[in-house]
Amino acid sequence: MLKLRIITALVLLPIVLGALFLLERQAFALVAAAFFLAAGWEWSAMVGGLNKTLRVVWVLSLAALLVAAEWFRPVWLLSWVPLVWVGALLLVLRYPGSSRYWRAPWKLVLIGYALLVPSWAALVQVQSQGALGLAGPWALLFILLWVWAADTGAYFAGRAFGRHKLAPKVSPGKTIEGLIGGVALALAVVALVAWQAPVEGNRLLLLLVALVTVLASALGDLFESMVKREAGVKDSGTILPGHGGMLDRIDSVTAALPVALMALSQAGLPGGV
Repeated sequence: MLKLRIITALVLLPIVLGALFLLERQAFALVAAAFFLAAGWEWSAMVGGLNKTLRVVWVLSLAALLVAAEWFRPVWLLSWVPLVWVGALLLVLRYPGSSRYWRAPWKLVLIGYALLVPSWAALVQVQSQGALGLAGPWALLFILLWVWAADTGAYFAGRAFGRHKLAPKVSPGKTIEGLIGGVALALAVVALVAWQAPVEGNRLLLLLVALVTVLASALGDLFESMVKREAGVKDSGTILPGHGGMLDRIDSVTAALPVALMALSQAGLPGGV
C-alpha cells in the first residue's frame, strides 16, 4: 500500500507543481476546479438519496458556485469559514450522537458547498496573490507543505508510537501520538523554510498560524472520516490508487487553506483575507 501511495504521489506531483508555477490565475482556477469537482462527485455519493442524475445536477451547481466565487470574489466567503469548522469540531467530538444534526441529504448537500467552495477560492487566491512576502506559487506551496508534512508526520508517528486513539468513534486508526508527530514535523518545516527563505512577518506568529492551520487540517480529515463512516464507506472513491478518492486527498486542505488565510489576517501577517 505504501509503495502504491508513493507511486501515485510521484505521478501527481509534477501535475500539481506544473499548475502552481506555470499557470496564470484563470487557468490555474480551472485546473483546481477539476480536482474539486471530482471531489464533489465523490461527496455526492455519500449524501445518500441522490440518483446519478441528481448527483450530476449537484456537481453542476457546485461548478456554478465556483464560477460565481471567482467572478464576484466576496470577502465574506472566507471570513465565516472558521465558524463552520468550530461547528464541525463539535460534531466530530459528539459523534455518533451528532449525526442526527447533519445526516439529512439536504444538509449534506449544503455542507458540501461549504467545504469545497471556500477552500477552492482560498487556493486560487493564494496562488495568484501570494502571502507572507512570497510570490503566489511559492506561498501556496509553502502552506501546502504544512499540510503535507502534518499528514506525513502523523502517518509515520502513528505507526511507530501510536497507542492512544484520537477519535476512536470517528477514525479508529488515528492516534494522539500521530497528531503530535504531524504537528511537530509541520512546525519544523515552517521554521526551516522561514529561516532559509525570504518569508515576511514575525516568526513566532507564523508558527502559531501554522499550528492553527495544521490542527484545522487534521479536523478536515476527521470530518470527512465521520461522513464516510456514516455512509458506510472506507474511501470516498478509487480514482487515486493507494490514496482512495480525490476527496480523501484534499480533505485536509478544505479546512486548512481558508483557516490559514483567516489566521494570517488575525495575526497581521501578509496574505490574510
